[in-house]
Amino acid sequence: MPQIEIRPARSEDREAVLVFSSHTWDWGDYIEYVWDEWLHDPQGMLFVATSDGQPVGVAHIRMLNKTEAWLEGMRVAPAFRRQGIATALFEAQLLEAMRRGAKTVRSITESTNTTSIRLMEQKFMRLVAAYVPMHASPVITPSKRQYGVETPTLATAADIDDIINYLNVSNVFPAVGGLYYQSFTAFSITSELLTEKISAQQIYILRRWDRLDGLAIAEPGAGRRGKYLAIGYIDGTTESISLIAYALRTRFSALDLESVSADVPDLIMVRDAFVGAEYEWDGQVFYTYERSLE
Repeated sequence: MPQIEIRPARSEDREAVLVFSSHTWDWGDYIEYVWDEWLHDPQGMLFVATSDGQPVGVAHIRMLNKTEAWLEGMRVAPAFRRQGIATALFEAQLLEAMRRGAKTVRSITESTNTTSIRLMEQKFMRLVAAYVPMHASPVITPSKRQYGVETPTLATAADIDDIINYLNVSNVFPAVGGLYYQSFTAFSITSELLTEKISAQQIYILRRWDRLDGLAIAEPGAGRRGKYLAIGYIDGTTESISLIAYALRTRFSALDLESVSADVPDLIMVRDAFVGAEYEWDGQVFYTYERSLE
């Protein structure tokens, strides 16, 4: 039997890892682009699994803050699957998270990835949220439906209490685990995060009938689709969500962006609101799993 070992990655492991992790999806994989960042990440650890000294698996853990850890980037060479390597990597991630003081670990997987789902559930992680990625093109000439109705504005520090109070009674917030998504990573929506996003001018609020009726957290991003506006959380009534989602499509010229990407809560009312705002969905659904380490 080959000797399996889990150890911290080394710079010389890169080429061997990319051999089995470059064609994960039709378009390839992102491991080659984050390898150096993960290898030297002071807030995380990049692991490799070796078989008789040859890298055959990889996984990364990083601390999002003092108590929350994120598990990502697990890949196993096809010829070495079903040999317990993914389980060993997962356990190494959990141990490293605990060593660093994490109280909670989370990870994302596609809803069709039954192998990953089985592994996480075997390790006592629970499904806490699901989202669907949607995309839309810019709106050059806003629809007349926007005239004469309320439009979202950037939140200021004076709005923080209203935002917190709104989320405390929201139906959407608990349904999505109280999470905000950025670059396939889920962050807890805390007062600290809200304050940070308000300061960065990345929270949009919609007031109707003299009260807060919806909000979105959105920030510029860049990737294979070029520059885009990424909506990582949205809340409100169906109409308010649709108004916000549509209005954000009109901000491209001001922000020098090419498209909008939204991680939309997998709730019928929210999906319908985005469809009404002319966003497209390719049918993918992603699950967020969580485990308490306390």
